[in-house]
Amino acid sequence: MQRVQSAAEKIGFYGVGAIEDRLRKAAPNYRLGFLLQKSGRELYQLFNKHIVAACRARRDEVVDPLTDFVDLLTPENIADRLLALGRECDAVAIIAADHPLIGQAIRTLREEGTPVVCYITDQSAPERAAHVGADNWKLGRTAAWLISEMTHKRGRVAVFLGNHRYQCQDVADASLRSYIRENAPHLSVEDSRPTNEEADEAFRMVTKLLETTDDLVGILMVGGGISGVLRALRQAPLERRQGISFVCRDICPETRKGLSEGLITAALCHPLEAASQMLVQTMIEVLNQDVPTATLQRTLPFDIVTPVNI
Repeated sequence: MQRVQSAAEKIGFYGVGAIEDRLRKAAPNYRLGFLLQKSGRELYQLFNKHIVAACRARRDEVVDPLTDFVDLLTPENIADRLLALGRECDAVAIIAADHPLIGQAIRTLREEGTPVVCYITDQSAPERAAHVGADNWKLGRTAAWLISEMTHKRGRVAVFLGNHRYQCQDVADASLRSYIRENAPHLSVEDSRPTNEEADEAFRMVTKLLETTDDLVGILMVGGGISGVLRALRQAPLERRQGISFVCRDICPETRKGLSEGLITAALCHPLEAASQMLVQTMIEVLNQDVPTATLQRTLPFDIVTPVNI
């Protein structure tokens, strides 16, 4: 039937709509849930846009996406929302900090027959079906290389996390420190600071850091709140901010603006189209396993975006 449809499309056959309708009726149907964070953050809206597009683009299945955004990031609320979403779907993907309460929700859904796939950041729950995300060890060391290559004088590097429980952020933080210990002894890395994914908190901390130190040469931002960091840098004297190499995660309109202004040295980004396609493919794969296997690990490449290749 797929071949018939392709041939009909090529010749402009008038009945192609009827063929597509028959294909959709014959194809397996899935309802996939996606539990994302912070509905007001442009990045998560971009994630959702690409996820929905990846679902709609499936040719061999009919996939109905259902997205829920969590604004209150307490473990209790995330666990409750995960259970509620999972009970409406065949499989569910989640972006969340690692926590035992969330792990218990993953375990409960697994027992009820609904697999949970971790997206971007992993969970420690052994019952999770899969993880789709970047190699954060390489990502953190790449950030360290960029900062150290741009900075030849002695100074300090500040690291900002969204939360200490995000595995992806914690691994990137650890690998940055590993690289600098090995290869850039002229740099010292400060204790990581959590922004709680809030721009105002990031602004407050960066402003204070700029006011109380004179040797800040690098910033790694692996969590939310980038608009706050950029606001603080814009308010700093030109000479001061030009001496700071700033590496961040993922690309959104605010990041693009920071890159175009020269405030951001590089953004290490998930390729959103490919990542979304891999996520949807992985969710369908785990649904079609006859017997649940060990947690699937799907590793994504990451893009390096600089002011000259935006």
